[in-house]
Amino acid sequence: MKTTGTYLALRDISVIFSPFEHRKLNLPTRLVMRPMARLLAQNGIPTPEMLRYYRRRAEHQLGLIVTEPVTIDDSAAAADSGMAQFCGGAALRAWKGICRAVHATPCKIAPQLCHVGMLRPASGDIPNPASPAIGPSGIDPVTREKRGETMSRERIRSVVQSFATAAAHARLLGFDAVEINGGSACLPEQFMRPETNHRTDEYGGSLESRLRFVLEILHAVRKVAGRRFPVIFRFAQYSPGWESVPLAASPAELERMLNALCEAGVDIFACDDAGVERPAFHGSAMNLAGWVRMLTHRPVITGGGVGVEYGIQGTVRRFMAHECDLVSVGRALLADAEWGSKILLAREKEITPYTERAWSRLF
Repeated sequence: MKTTGTYLALRDISVIFSPFEHRKLNLPTRLVMRPMARLLAQNGIPTPEMLRYYRRRAEHQLGLIVTEPVTIDDSAAAADSGMAQFCGGAALRAWKGICRAVHATPCKIAPQLCHVGMLRPASGDIPNPASPAIGPSGIDPVTREKRGETMSRERIRSVVQSFATAAAHARLLGFDAVEINGGSACLPEQFMRPETNHRTDEYGGSLESRLRFVLEILHAVRKVAGRRFPVIFRFAQYSPGWESVPLAASPAELERMLNALCEAGVDIFACDDAGVERPAFHGSAMNLAGWVRMLTHRPVITGGGVGVEYGIQGTVRRFMAHECDLVSVGRALLADAEWGSKILLAREKEITPYTERAWSRLF
């Protein structure tokens, strides 16, 4: 049977647009808009232009929108004043409006809860400029230099509670799920990686100890959100600053990590791969999503360059091989809000190609 090229896309592309059914989350299609940091909020408050931006994309065959990273209620959570926050009356009212606008379509929506940790710059256009960057050991994940503040146990408990509070807000506002950003070199990943976690207490050392902070967040989120509210956990094998250093050194280490995350309440994994075609381990053709699905048997979102560096055919093959359940699309949707509809209707030649200009404006 021929399973390559255009024939594959025409014959089997329908799998991307089939419904996704889960005991906690049903979606009209398997296309997910991945979180992208737009930095276009006004002092942390989402704007009317942001509402229209999300609504336009929801109208074109998306099953789920995961919002841009939104900051929890901590003075050092944001890297820029343009990051949207998920706390405070004005911001939450704006997000409620965005949620309602998306729900006017069949699409579902989830906020991505974020704390940048040591990615917070020391100066510039940042909220709460007197608050230094914080991390497990105060180590910059890019430069590996110590420049920030090491988190005390009290601060750890406060940040964990802020994640839980944000998840409670998401449920009360009518969002369909919540995603915890455990990748992108942000605070949770800074705890998970030994390169930035030099702690000697219960939050550092062994893999299990380095996972403790993330597991406490997940347990706290699950406690306030309830058993029926979907929790998505996003992480990556390779992240900014660690482009050649894997998070999990081996499949066995990945399995230990995943077992703990599943027990803590993760329903769906979002694998923020550095390219959807990049193998997770040497000697294996499977990307991170494929490994996660095989090891956990839980739904997995794959993605990374779909529609820009990579065509849709390779992702369809991964669906056919049962290596993923959903696919996230990012930059392609910035350039063309109708990307999903054009793919479905075989109008690829009409797609507006992505350029760097798409990052700087909302349309």
